[in-house]
Amino acid sequence: MTLATIDIAIIIFFFTLTLAIGVYVARTSGKSTDEFFLSGRSMPWWLLGMSMVATTFSTDTPNLVTDIVRQNGVSGNWVWWIFLITGMLTVFVYAKLWRKSNVTTDIEFYELRYGGAAAKFLRGFRSVFLGLVFNVLAMSAVTLAAIKIGAVMLDLSPIQTVGLAALVTVIFSSLGGFKGVVYTDFILFFVAMIGSIGAAVVAVNHPDVGGLSGLINHAAVTEHISILPRFDNKDILISLVIIPLAVQWWAAWYPGAEPGGGGYIAQRMLASKNENHAVGATFFFNILHYALRPWPWILVALASLVVFPDLDSLRTAFPNVDESKIGHDLAYPAMLTFLPAGLLGLVLAALIAAFMSTISTHLNWGASYLVNDFYRRFLHPDASEKECVTAGRVTTFLLMALAAVTALAMRNALQIFDFIIMFGAGTGLIFLLRWFWWRINAWSEIAAMFSSGIISFIFVFGNAFPASWAPYWRFPLIVMITTIIWLSVTFLTQPESSETLRNFYRRIQPGGRGWKKVIDGARMDGVDIVDAKAKWTLPSGILAMLAGTVLIYSLLFATGKFLFGQTSIAAILFVVAIISAWILVRFWNKVGKEII
Repeated sequence: MTLATIDIAIIIFFFTLTLAIGVYVARTSGKSTDEFFLSGRSMPWWLLGMSMVATTFSTDTPNLVTDIVRQNGVSGNWVWWIFLITGMLTVFVYAKLWRKSNVTTDIEFYELRYGGAAAKFLRGFRSVFLGLVFNVLAMSAVTLAAIKIGAVMLDLSPIQTVGLAALVTVIFSSLGGFKGVVYTDFILFFVAMIGSIGAAVVAVNHPDVGGLSGLINHAAVTEHISILPRFDNKDILISLVIIPLAVQWWAAWYPGAEPGGGGYIAQRMLASKNENHAVGATFFFNILHYALRPWPWILVALASLVVFPDLDSLRTAFPNVDESKIGHDLAYPAMLTFLPAGLLGLVLAALIAAFMSTISTHLNWGASYLVNDFYRRFLHPDASEKECVTAGRVTTFLLMALAAVTALAMRNALQIFDFIIMFGAGTGLIFLLRWFWWRINAWSEIAAMFSSGIISFIFVFGNAFPASWAPYWRFPLIVMITTIIWLSVTFLTQPESSETLRNFYRRIQPGGRGWKKVIDGARMDGVDIVDAKAKWTLPSGILAMLAGTVLIYSLLFATGKFLFGQTSIAAILFVVAIISAWILVRFWNKVGKEII
């Protein structure tokens, strides 16, 4: 593919603008770790919400959605759509709790909620495991997508793509810190959305596709457009609906959709002006992430079934692509090769934007763990703010180098997604309950973390999963075993000290009967840990979560039905969305008044 002058000009302009922002904010970002990792906790909800959605709009996301749609149809997206429930629970229950904690990272939370040597180990181990191992794995998936796009669209070798993509991103990330990430995310979001919509329009109007009506009625597509799985197929129903709805949304840990909030989502909540801005940011993110963004990618994926019906057609069309990189996820960049001049440059800029947004967030987030929760906590407790910022910048370069090397050895995005989902199975319930149940201790989390990882490894790589069982039972089985183990460990070990529990309650004010024993014990000792102005927000929060979930699902499905020509059903779903929005406003106002 040859880039026209206008395409090159668009890409150069985008790179220049991004670097200029990084240089502009570098002076203030380097003042302290609070500025470098949280931008001084001064960010508004709308900017943080856009930053969240720009971060999750990575180069591997459209490839992943394409892989899912081509193999499992539109309904296959329930493997990630189900995480909306987790997201809405974070909005109306956990966002304000995170902001009240006032920690620098969600890993620092461990020594707020727990105490002693176990809490120190948990904080140190998780900071390295998530900040280094899991973070590099996630970044390598994004970089792998960039490699495939570079190979298909620009005939670049993997090393050339990694070198070009990583260099600008790591320079920008190390200069601008979190503030640079958030400011550029605002621009990246609009560039990425315009690019993805433009790509969808071109794909749908490809001569072999023949527009929306031709797409929907094409024999290669008709079996793939159902939003809901086929209820007459037991295996599909269980794997795509029953298990995700009954277990996966609360039991799985996944970056960006952690039960109770965590990772870079928690980082943005902690960077907000106050609790109400934290709630607003996460709600705005969930609307954009689930209701607005998926359909351009889905349309491109469906069109690819017509133009490139199988892997052999992709091999034939792109003979220079390494065989190890051939997969259904390659169909997305393959469809982008039909873009006209001008739009091609914009879409390439959008993909670069998606890559930079996600990678820069992961670099800053991972560096925050390794610097704040490992380097400063265990290796150099007396480090100055300047030394910590320098360590953050050095760590940023190292993380990018590791991700680039790892990406060169990977094959496709869906395999990485499945592995991460499986590896975090069974840990989610702890993240939900630790705020509201005093009895959970550091050993509970240690037990859940190791048992989930070890059992998943044995089932996935050790062939210990019963051969006679359907594969979809593997995830619930891991969850069940992990839950039994961590609950047993909880009751076999001593609870956290009264001082630790009382200090946590005094700061967070979570409320509820799960803390009754701690509150009663404090009162007997003449210690008052309950703020009289604090309200029990969980019931209102759950009702708001349910209304918000119905609202966003209704918008998601209404958009799909409208695109597929089913306007009557789309209209009904829009009415449901309006009613849900009215109900949500009532509960949201109540939750807002209860926030102190």
